[in-house]
Amino acid sequence: MTIAIEPTAAATIVPLQGQINSANAAAIEAQVLALVDGGTKNLILDFAGLDYISSAGLRMVLVVAKRLKQESGLLVLCGMQPHVREVFDISGFLAILNVEPTRSEALTRF
Repeated sequence: MTIAIEPTAAATIVPLQGQINSANAAAIEAQVLALVDGGTKNLILDFAGLDYISSAGLRMVLVVAKRLKQESGLLVLCGMQPHVREVFDISGFLAILNVEPTRSEALTRF
């Protein structure tokens, strides 16, 4: 998966496409954490183009959220397809993560 970074004044947006699974979650995690290590404090993961997320993908999101919290930053997820949102709901992650329906609503969190 190729990650296209979209910097804005309020946050860095990372639109995700396709699938996040055990085959690519570690690589995506490394790319996103490199942004945090580079000084990004406010991050939006845009899931509008994401069709599938596995438990490895959920772990990746949790690792990124934890790292940003340690850096006094904020992670907001947005644009979840209903079946992806259901995975987050069943896992209990909706209760512990910041989730907004749209990118514009996610930007208002900063």
